[in-house]
Amino acid sequence: MLVVDGDHMAIGFVLISTAPAKEHEVYNQLHNVKEIVELHPLFGEYDLIAKIETEDFIKLGQIVVDKIRTIKGVIDTKTLTGIKF
Repeated sequence: MLVVDGDHMAIGFVLISTAPAKEHEVYNQLHNVKEIVELHPLFGEYDLIAKIETEDFIKLGQIVVDKIRTIKGVIDTKTLTGIKF
């Protein structure tokens, strides 16, 4: 298990699939999630990618589950995790 200390932050790149024609609506709702530091539309299998920075991976998971997956129109997510030095 990776432990993140005070000099490092947990980061997540969340790939998001939306229901058809809900991309703009979901994009606008994601702007209300303060932990998202970058948000970009994509072309292909996923519709959006959000970069999240938090103090630990527990908080990262909570943001994905409680703040992203609960948005109406989000149908799937995939999270890639790492650390920021």
